[in-house]
Amino acid sequence: MHYDYLLVGAGLFNATLANIFVSKGKKCLVIDKRSHIAGNIFTENLDGINVHKYGAHIFHTDNKDVWNYVNSLAEFNRYTNCPVANYNGTLYNLPFNMNTFAKIWSDVITPEDAQKRITEQAAEMAGRIPQNLEEQAISLVGRDIYERLIKGYTEKQWGRKCTELPASIIKRLPVRLTFDNNYFNDRYQGIPIGGYTQIIEKMLEGCDIQLNTDFFDDKEKWFSLADKIIYTCTIDKYFDYQFGELEYRSLRFETETLEKTNFQGNAVINYTDAETPYTRIIEHKHFEPENKAAMEKPVTIITREYPATWKKGDEPYYAVNDERNSVLYAKYKELADKQDKVIFGGRLGMYRYFDMDDTIIAAWEMAKKLF
Repeated sequence: MHYDYLLVGAGLFNATLANIFVSKGKKCLVIDKRSHIAGNIFTENLDGINVHKYGAHIFHTDNKDVWNYVNSLAEFNRYTNCPVANYNGTLYNLPFNMNTFAKIWSDVITPEDAQKRITEQAAEMAGRIPQNLEEQAISLVGRDIYERLIKGYTEKQWGRKCTELPASIIKRLPVRLTFDNNYFNDRYQGIPIGGYTQIIEKMLEGCDIQLNTDFFDDKEKWFSLADKIIYTCTIDKYFDYQFGELEYRSLRFETETLEKTNFQGNAVINYTDAETPYTRIIEHKHFEPENKAAMEKPVTIITREYPATWKKGDEPYYAVNDERNSVLYAKYKELADKQDKVIFGGRLGMYRYFDMDDTIIAAWEMAKKLF
């Protein structure tokens, strides 16, 4: 069979496009090298608990159209993301708010006290332009918060010292002079009851799907099957790394079933000290507190998330958008823009980080151009 579109990758970006293509009567084939659809938002039900296989994914957006769209595909709960930081056994609320400040500085009681203390500590950067992430963080929140809640976590996440990371990574840090532990400022927030995989299944209705299928095993075959190809894998691999490898950060997940009802009392706890090898522990049942059967069950599932240096063959999760990689990506993008048949999309094809709502919006914008 010949297709109008071959979509390489069965994640959210291509699923959004496929949903549009099928509605316009187009024939679509979706392939993915993994054994499942849904990419990194894949959720799997284990012991009655919906497990986020590739890390925590909380849907949040200010875009009402996006919110209405995803709610047309699944019912969302009212989950609010309130992560906690564990620094050497002491717990702090995130994002930085009055609960955090009062815990760090026992004499800080009012918002005025907190602002004064932050300003005093940030003064060490007075008159200086931050040259790296460490200096940028101190200029925004002072040294105490930086040392306890930013430094260790960031260095584990990126595999580099904060003094070696660009200041641009944290141009802004959320500082709230209120007792509000809600991590996101977006108007809409939640998690689909029953997990994300069902959403992608509905998006891909009407498409042919082939899993455990690597595009690069037979590129000529795939080119012959469709008029257009939407490619969401790594852009540098597509061009056989002719300008060199782009840099990514990878992750390793260690999932464990525990015979207890409640392990940590929260969906996400970040470990911000340098000594703990993982960045966070996710306890999956807390993402869906309305699931009483799972919440009361004497079993829970946790996942430890370990950042890792990426190498060929590993799963790339985060683009490293520093100056070197930005210059290198620009070269690949120039080649990509000259392609007639292949269109590059998604976080790997476009070498950028997308929140889930941004992914949907980017796919909508691409569809508008195509039609």
